[in-house]
Amino acid sequence: MADFIPKQYRKEQFTIRMEQEMLADVDRLASEYSLSRSEFIVQCVRFAMEHMSQKEQE
Repeated sequence: MADFIPKQYRKEQFTIRMEQEMLADVDRLASEYSLSRSEFIVQCVRFAMEHMSQKEQE
């Protein structure tokens, strides 16, 4: 079994703006997955970035 090694993850707070309807959807989906709003948004952004084509990234 792998060893558990707790460590600090560097996170930075920032502000974003989005339409109220989209925020309501984010909150609803985050709740469905038992995630905080922040955790859900981070995972969405990470997924989007990992799935961008190379052409889109340039």
